Amino acid sequence: MALSSLPSSVAASVGRSVASSVASSSFGTTLRWGATHGLMRAAIRRQVRAGNPDARLLLDPVMQADPFPHYEALRSSYPFAPGAFARLTVHHDASTAVLRSDDFGVTHPTQVVPAPARAALALAGPPRNPGPIEPPSMLAVDAPDHPRYRKLVNRAFTARRVAALRERTTEVAQELLDDMDRAARDGDGHTVDLVAHYASLLPVTVISEMLGVPLAMREQFLSWGDGAATSLDMGLTRRAHASMEANLAALNDWMREHLRRLRREPGDDLLSSLVGEVDDDGAGLSEQELVSTALLVLAAGFETTVNLIGNGTAQLFAHPEQRERLVAEPDLWPNAVDEILRFDPPVERTARRAKRDTEVAGTAVAEGDLVVTVLAGANRDPHVFADPATFDVARPNAKEHLAFSSGPHFCLGAQLARMEGEVALRALFERHPHLTPAGPARRRPTRILRGYAELPVRLEPAVTRVG
Repeated sequence: MALSSLPSSVAASVGRSVASSVASSSFGTTLRWGATHGLMRAAIRRQVRAGNPDARLLLDPVMQADPFPHYEALRSSYPFAPGAFARLTVHHDASTAVLRSDDFGVTHPTQVVPAPARAALALAGPPRNPGPIEPPSMLAVDAPDHPRYRKLVNRAFTARRVAALRERTTEVAQELLDDMDRAARDGDGHTVDLVAHYASLLPVTVISEMLGVPLAMREQFLSWGDGAATSLDMGLTRRAHASMEANLAALNDWMREHLRRLRREPGDDLLSSLVGEVDDDGAGLSEQELVSTALLVLAAGFETTVNLIGNGTAQLFAHPEQRERLVAEPDLWPNAVDEILRFDPPVERTARRAKRDTEVAGTAVAEGDLVVTVLAGANRDPHVFADPATFDVARPNAKEHLAFSSGPHFCLGAQLARMEGEVALRALFERHPHLTPAGPARRRPTRILRGYAELPVRLEPAVTRVG
């Protein structure tokens, strides 16, 4: 069976399962929602009524659109401020200490809910399709499992591998810009949605080629990934949770079938090698470990970069003097990408749970306590970044941001995201030096991930590279 013939049949059956999953949900799914998101949503609402501003941020789209004043208000509390249901920090040193400390580990919903809710989760049974913050995902496990998974996929993201991908990424960028120009010409002649036609397609194309995933599936993956992205959030409504679960089911079902095919007909790609991979102890990955790892690498390969390209474009719109500096000094583009990551990061916050009694910046933290590190707040810490609310593409220490986290769970695809962001943004603004917004942009409804769902742009001057 040819690779290109797989997606249509599998996608059709998966599509039917998505529809049925949304229409009706199992008792176990309902119980899991109530014990996690339902309980958290009720707790957040209580905190809002009590006047907790961070709880309000989790529910208020207006605050979510510009959370930075809120983060600055929290900065007066050191090292921690009260969050919606955990302590949080917006300080660079405290965040770094938590993320790098062996006294803290990653967490997942079953570890942070009260005992009665844990009993309900036990009754519900394990989810058939674990999300990115549920084991065995790399985001939800520590040693010894985390280094084992990471070692098996790390070679796909080495500096040498990423450098070799730059030429292909540049080709993809030019091809997509040509397509975007045609789309604008076929429309009103000038206006196009940058997210749909460029920011999303570039990283999903690159990661699909790396993983041996059919390019014909890339828009379907974007749709499923967008629907599953809320799995990182807390306090989802029942309807939003059902939709998220359905999209996770679609991704899991497709990937399971794809990996089975690769066992029969392996190719020259990362997933084919993972199917038969073993570690030093001779133990390979179980099917669920393999599916979770493959999906995380796939999703992480485009989720962060989609937001990076969109956020970067918006910041360069808002700071035309910085665009002019990049025209005059194009060697600043790599640094500009790090400044975008610092100033408007694709991931807002991440949490860690104390594995034992410890302390952070002289403050005691008890075993089991949850600490939220607000990466976007730490990235504007005036003790690290001079004039932190200023967007400066030449900032000398821009790379000290925490947009990719830190410590053992530092983002595996950080080098790939940086390279893709640089190539994509530079190609875009060199092709269209007078690019401007073409109407209101729309943010994604996610709380952990920060990016744009739609970013209308006007291509001026007239398109010159239509084939």
